[in-house]
Amino acid sequence: MRLRFLGKGGSDLGGCPSLYTTDQGSYLVQGWETDSPATVEIPHLLLGYAEPDTFIGAPMEDTGRGTFTLAGRPVAEREILAQLDLAPDEVAIEVPKTRRTFYGALSSA
Repeated sequence: MRLRFLGKGGSDLGGCPSLYTTDQGSYLVQGWETDSPATVEIPHLLLGYAEPDTFIGAPMEDTGRGTFTLAGRPVAEREILAQLDLAPDEVAIEVPKTRRTFYGALSSA
């Protein structure tokens, strides 16, 4: 899996929570480890790095403290993890990349 870095933010350690796009049509999300092995916590600002006209196609839960939790496929492959700068309290998951579709009407003003 090839990764392309999109952005990071949220801590001063390691690669911080980061967002990558993959050559598999998905996103790789590097975030803070939670009690669930398939769930990470990320700062709200990380969503701003999603590619234009796309979004993370995984349910997110707002923690109420400036972060979301989201679940995906845990990344355990060494060749993928070797491309990341993971802090000791971080893990990576793969989540779907979904195309944004506009359903509204254009303003005539």
